[in-house]
Amino acid sequence: MKRPSPLVLALLAAALLAPSGAALTVTGKVEGTVPADTRVSGWAVSASGQPVQEIVSVPVNGGQFRLEIPGASPSFRAQTALNAQNVTWPGVLDPVTVSAETQTAELKFFTYRDANRNGQNDEGEELREVTLNAGRGSLFVVWVNSDVAVKASRGYQVALKRGWNAFVVEVGRAVKVAPFRDGVAAVSLSLGR
Repeated sequence: MKRPSPLVLALLAAALLAPSGAALTVTGKVEGTVPADTRVSGWAVSASGQPVQEIVSVPVNGGQFRLEIPGASPSFRAQTALNAQNVTWPGVLDPVTVSAETQTAELKFFTYRDANRNGQNDEGEELREVTLNAGRGSLFVVWVNSDVAVKASRGYQVALKRGWNAFVVEVGRAVKVAPFRDGVAAVSLSLGR
């Protein structure tokens, strides 16, 4: 059997690692009592963390969920300018450097009871913010409209590619930031009793 050349292998690796417009998949389980009609949703939030646009929402089935975050950009009203003065992401402490000013939108996760079972959040269906845990860290998802690098104290360093980016952030004496890969890291959330 003929082995592929190093160039072919390098091109294949680049194609597999290159960001695409495809959906980002987050699969997880819910710990605790899950009421019927509970949905897990991802929302683009304002700079102050308030939900602005529901990006994805799925029902919890058998204590499990599978979010397909679409490759599409969030609405303009969900975007903010990313610069060193306004990075309020998990694990980021001053001093902060941003390699280029760009537009960004942070995705936060919420649960809600879909009382009318129409598959979307409506008035009167209270949102409850939740953290998706991945090992010893938590899942962080952010969209940017161009490639940019962000560095902060305690070892925080991340390179973002245009589109949606997902990371597992572990905060301790140092901040560890690792890429989240579909199907590699299991996520869970706790709803309590």
